[in-house]
Amino acid sequence: MAVTAKMVKELREKTGAGMMDCKKALTETDGDIDKAVDYLREKGISKAAKKADRIAAEGSTHVEVEGNTAVLLEMNCETDFVTKNDQFKDLLSELGKHLVSQKPESVEDALKQNLHGDGETLEEYINSNIAKIGEKLSLRRFTIMEKSDNDAFGPYIHMGGSIGSLVLLEGTTDEAAAKDVAMHIAAVNPRYVSRDAVSEEEVEREREVLKTQALNEGKPEHIVEKMVEGRLSKFFEEICLLEQSFVKDPDQKVKQVVESKGATVKGFVRYQVGEGMEKREDNFAEEVMSQVKK
Repeated sequence: MAVTAKMVKELREKTGAGMMDCKKALTETDGDIDKAVDYLREKGISKAAKKADRIAAEGSTHVEVEGNTAVLLEMNCETDFVTKNDQFKDLLSELGKHLVSQKPESVEDALKQNLHGDGETLEEYINSNIAKIGEKLSLRRFTIMEKSDNDAFGPYIHMGGSIGSLVLLEGTTDEAAAKDVAMHIAAVNPRYVSRDAVSEEEVEREREVLKTQALNEGKPEHIVEKMVEGRLSKFFEEICLLEQSFVKDPDQKVKQVVESKGATVKGFVRYQVGEGMEKREDNFAEEVMSQVKK
């Protein structure tokens, strides 16, 4: 049976699902609206569509390592209660395994990929979990790293997934040392590996700020330059991983710890759940009043 625009419109109004999902459902059910509704419900798409405007700023980070490939991902949900759910944890694991296996370029590409080779896309799999868990879920971001046999990944998950970090050390297979560095990254939140990675523009901007501060303090101009360079070193210590005092042994810099293993830091990533996202502020009084008025 031919699927018409009118049929798609009717199904969208009944379910709130997207146009392409409705068209696919009607095609799969030979134009039967009721069966198409059931099809969307079974896939979790109908319920997922109704939750699409909710704020999902809670969630968890997750690290998956398979051989020489690792991924750090962030999965969002509406409440932190869900992160303790075994089904949510299974979802994180499945997504992690898929990402290290298929290595998609972006979240958009990942959502379109088939999961388990059975025709179900990653997006459909997430939607089916929305239907079961009862909250909006979304894969926000991920970073994939690859190494050689002579290198080590350092994965670290803090506070049940609220912060996750992943570091790659080249030149050592000492996974314990790599994990220690990842723990430091989670705790201290550096922005760059080394001062060489900081743009000249950012350094000059900081230098001008420090110079103005010193002059405003009434310092003589002939010593301001020396003061600025000294304070600039403190600036690098705050934002550069290798310049920072190691959290497990503050008498050492991270650079010294890494070099003692004959290694270098190839790269790192750190996610904190919900950073930069708008979070819902519940007003229970307003919520109760809205229910009373109904």
